[in-house]
Amino acid sequence: MDKTKKEFRDVALVYLAAGISSRFGGKIKQFARVGPNEETLIEVSLKQALKAGFTKIVFIVGNLTEKPFKEFFKEKFQDIPVYYALQTYDINQRDRPWGTADAICTLINVIDCPFVICNGDDLYGEEPFKILINHLKNNEEEATIGFKLIDVLPESGAVNRAIFSVEDNYVKGLTEKFNIAKSTLEESQTSPNDLCSMNIFALHPETVFKIREKLNKFKLKHQFDRKIECLLPEQISELIKENKIKMRIYPTNAFWLGVTKPEDEEIVREKLRALESKTL
Repeated sequence: MDKTKKEFRDVALVYLAAGISSRFGGKIKQFARVGPNEETLIEVSLKQALKAGFTKIVFIVGNLTEKPFKEFFKEKFQDIPVYYALQTYDINQRDRPWGTADAICTLINVIDCPFVICNGDDLYGEEPFKILINHLKNNEEEATIGFKLIDVLPESGAVNRAIFSVEDNYVKGLTEKFNIAKSTLEESQTSPNDLCSMNIFALHPETVFKIREKLNKFKLKHQFDRKIECLLPEQISELIKENKIKMRIYPTNAFWLGVTKPEDEEIVREKLRALESKTL
C-alpha cells in the first residue's frame, strides 16, 4: 500500500431501511423470517456482512421503521455498536420521502469514517462486504460491486436494473434499464454478462457532502412534484461524469437474493436452506 495514503481503521456498515414497500402488504420486509433458524432477513445480512470487520452499524430509518428497528436492535448487535439516522419528509408537501440520495444525507451528522451502504432488504453474501471493506481500508477512492445481470434477474417477471459502463476497472456511468426479463433478454439491448448495480457502495463522508449539494438543487428544481425521488445511483453517476469522484468496480460471482413481494419470502428461505446444507 502507498504509505502516503491514509489507512482507515474504522469502517461503518450502513443499511437503507427507511421505507415499507406497499407491495409487501404494509409489513416491514426486513423483518421477514427467512433464515434457517428463523432469523430475520436483516439478521442474515448482518451476520454475512460483519465477518468483514465493520466497527459500527447504522440503520437509516423512517417514521414507520424507526421504532421497530430500535426495539429489535437497541444499541448493539453482536457487540458492534448500532446507530440510527432518521429520514423524514413533510407529509403536507410530499407523498413519499425524497429517495435514497436524501436518505444517505441523513448520515452527515452520524458518520465520521468510510462506510459501506446497501439495501436492508437484500442479501449479498459475504464476499462483496469483504471486498469493499478491504478497498476502503487501503484506498481513498469510492468503490462498488458489479453483479452479472443474468445472476440478479428473477426466473419470471420483469425488473429494472442499473447497468454500469466500465473502463479500466472504473465506473464511467450508470444507465437504468427498464423491464428486463430472462425470457426476453436476447431481444433487449443488454448482455447477460453486463455488470449491474444492486445498490451496494463503498463511500467516504466527503462524498456525502457532494451528494447533498446535488440533492439541494434537485429539491429546488422539483419542489412542486410530490412523488419524484432523488436516487443514489443517479447522483453517483453524475459525480463520476463530472470528475468529482472516482469509483472502482469489482465484479463478483457472489449470490444476490432480494425480497420485493411477500411471495419472495419462501424463495429466499429455500435458497438459504440450500446454501446452508452445502456448507455442512
